[in-house]
Amino acid sequence: MEIEKPEWLEQIEGILGTLNEGVLITNDCEKIVFVNSCLEGMLGVPSSEVIGHVSASFYSPQEYKFIQARIDEGNLTGRNRFEFVLPQKDGGRLPVVIGSQRVEDPNGREFSIMTFTDISEQKRAEARLREANVQLEERQREIDEDLSLAARVQQSLAPQSLVWGGMRVEAYFHPARTIGGDFGLVSPLGEEHLNLLVCDVSGHGVGSALVANRIYTEILAQLRRRAPLGDILRHLNHFVIQSIGGSVFYFTAAAARLDRGGRRMVFAGAGHPPAMIVKPGQEPRLLESRSMVLGALADAVGVEATLDIDLEPGDRLVLYTDGITEVFDSRGEMLGSEGLQKIVRETSLLPLSEMKEAILERVGAWRDGPPSDDVSLVLLEVLGDPI
Repeated sequence: MEIEKPEWLEQIEGILGTLNEGVLITNDCEKIVFVNSCLEGMLGVPSSEVIGHVSASFYSPQEYKFIQARIDEGNLTGRNRFEFVLPQKDGGRLPVVIGSQRVEDPNGREFSIMTFTDISEQKRAEARLREANVQLEERQREIDEDLSLAARVQQSLAPQSLVWGGMRVEAYFHPARTIGGDFGLVSPLGEEHLNLLVCDVSGHGVGSALVANRIYTEILAQLRRRAPLGDILRHLNHFVIQSIGGSVFYFTAAAARLDRGGRRMVFAGAGHPPAMIVKPGQEPRLLESRSMVLGALADAVGVEATLDIDLEPGDRLVLYTDGITEVFDSRGEMLGSEGLQKIVRETSLLPLSEMKEAILERVGAWRDGPPSDDVSLVLLEVLGDPI
């Protein structure tokens, strides 16, 4: 269809033909007077099939109503670019960014210049990204479900409070994340002895939890063999070096074995914060580790790895991991063993279960912010005659 082309357009159509975005120009009757070669390619039709037609004829009434509304809005706000689609010969809709501007030529005639920028590759990339996000979200749900199950399993292994023989035990475990590298153990050995243990595997999260659970299983096997505490530490050290060698994991532990009456205790520590024995209201006695951190050096456990200790009714034993002591207040000061000693002394007059809660509350009050490390705490009180 032949249509008059304004003189000013003839002067610039060569320039418009070199642009890498589509250009469409309509006159004041909304008839198309020009499309450049880029727009021809985007439409899939030659300009001869477009010139002279009303641009609205290429869109559905709803689509053109939307475009006109956006153009009118743009004329008011000055924002003349918006995302939409461009009809194609095969019936497809090419995603584009449309820009519009009204101009007046020297003769006072109005023309509309519309530009079309192909964003199909961007839209494909967005679609791929959405698909990837859906897959990631699904994978994250699977991971969360696995972690939730792992957390329930780990909590099922947490030490339980009990009364056994001539002793009462209170225990607490809380990982910094869903699962953690701390664990505790309260395990009667037949009718003769009660074993207590807390262990802290380096790091946090899945890797530490897997190592901790493997060590836990190995400890139970050694306890069933009734192995001495020193031998258990040596076995665990060699086991981790040989089975998980070359890893970044190491661990510390504190263990106690008490006879049924609670009057005699064997204690062994390996690179662990000092355990405490406290008589109600008195200054706690520290039980230092005689062995080094486990899992790093073959000779970490020495010949004299254990201590033999006599206990009396009323004595209390405190085992814990460094998630209790390595906490900082708002000034950056660490609670440390000395701070915990003070808390243990001041709370030791309370019933054992209340003492446990008071220790945790006062540590939490000292700490600035949420816990950043796993926390394990085991308290034992020597009662009167065995039950």
